[in-house]
Amino acid sequence: MSARTRPAAQPVHADAEALGARLREERERLGLSLRELARRLEVSPSLVSQIETSKTQPSVRTLYAIVSELGVSLDEVFSPSAAGPDGHSLAASARAGRRKVAGVAKTGPGAPEGHGRVQRVADRRRIDLGSGVHWERLTTWDDRDVDFLYTTYEAGGSSSPDGSLMRHNGREFGIVLTGELGVTVGFEEHLLGPGDSIAFESSIPHRLHNDGDEVVTAIWMVLGRHHHASER
Repeated sequence: MSARTRPAAQPVHADAEALGARLREERERLGLSLRELARRLEVSPSLVSQIETSKTQPSVRTLYAIVSELGVSLDEVFSPSAAGPDGHSLAASARAGRRKVAGVAKTGPGAPEGHGRVQRVADRRRIDLGSGVHWERLTTWDDRDVDFLYTTYEAGGSSSPDGSLMRHNGREFGIVLTGELGVTVGFEEHLLGPGDSIAFESSIPHRLHNDGDEVVTAIWMVLGRHHHASER
């Protein structure tokens, strides 16, 4: 897209402190202790505590594990504050909104009433994750069937630590825009350059990593992450 047609604006950053608070709020709403959530995630309680108190940002792997366990959508993760406009938790507000959407007219393909078709770059929500990864949501509304993201991997950035793979429900589709992105899928290693794309089942252990010196940008989509209980 040319500079003339693309707005010269930056995405809206989700507050790091609010992210931890939202995750803690939803854990407490479900009646889960911090230790029980850590046990289910197979991580240390101190890591969960550090994420909830915003002392550390979760990796892609850890964030996916947490939201899958809590049943939280990415919309709730990207939202800028821990309470909705009616004062209720974002998790409750989002769930109520999804129930309402099921029975209302659409303003465009897949767009619920009150949401436009176009997501302007100036209005995109962005979260900064651990290990040099950034996500920007590419839809104006929450669709539990699709995670549609503009992703950035800084030099050395990865979805999970070296030697550690992630897996979850759904299917993934991605295309690299700039730089070179390493993608490990099972026992296969792939290096994707600009214009290269990939698709795979998310239940296969995988890892995305930038081992070069150039920032990598890519469009990434995960379909069906919420359809069944998370696999780990």
